[in-house]
Amino acid sequence: MTPMEEDKSANTNRIMSRDEVRAVDRWAIDEIGVPGVVLMENAGRSCAERVIEHLEGVKTPRVCIFCGTGNNGGDGYVIARHLLNRGVDVRVVVGGRLEKITGDARVNLGVLQRLGHPIERIELDGPDLPGQIRSLAGRADMIVDALFGTGLQGPLRGDYQKLVETINALGIPILAVDIPSGLDCDTGQPLGAAIQAVCTVTFVAIKKGFRASPQSTDYTGKVHVASIGIEPPTSSGD
Repeated sequence: MTPMEEDKSANTNRIMSRDEVRAVDRWAIDEIGVPGVVLMENAGRSCAERVIEHLEGVKTPRVCIFCGTGNNGGDGYVIARHLLNRGVDVRVVVGGRLEKITGDARVNLGVLQRLGHPIERIELDGPDLPGQIRSLAGRADMIVDALFGTGLQGPLRGDYQKLVETINALGIPILAVDIPSGLDCDTGQPLGAAIQAVCTVTFVAIKKGFRASPQSTDYTGKVHVASIGIEPPTSSGD
């Protein structure tokens, strides 16, 4: 098994578990006073920059961003806005009900909506989920996976597992936001199914599961560690 590829320009020595990641978010927001929406902006911008790098040389790039209803989806809306600013043809697809989106993710969804950018929604329980996915993303030059983040625990629900498997089957390069959807943050094992990305932009630190399982590289691809605009104290995970 090939060792996990990492971005050597970043601090890849810091490793964090799911609970440590949550603690960093609480520390940054509650103790330091950085608004969550600012952290989300920094995270999404870092991902957008990697997408642009990947699409260098593509004359009229097309990107499809699959967003969940939580904060990982919120990162996706930020990515979409930054890509639109760079002239990229972006399709935003939400896997779930829009009314479930709250907090900072809702703020960034609202920004896209007020800019007049269309938001597509997948009918997860529809009769032809694979057909929906092919229609929405089949012509994309890159897919961004912003469905589920590090907080996912337990097997993916059947319709989400089918969604992940269908996205993988398209054969289009995928960038995963923080962690490939369906991969357990602490074990590095797929929770029934997981996105198979060519690269993962993970925030603050390498996730524990990326090192715990040699098979995790099959899902993460090359790992880039991106800053969210503030570095946690050493005791948070080094």
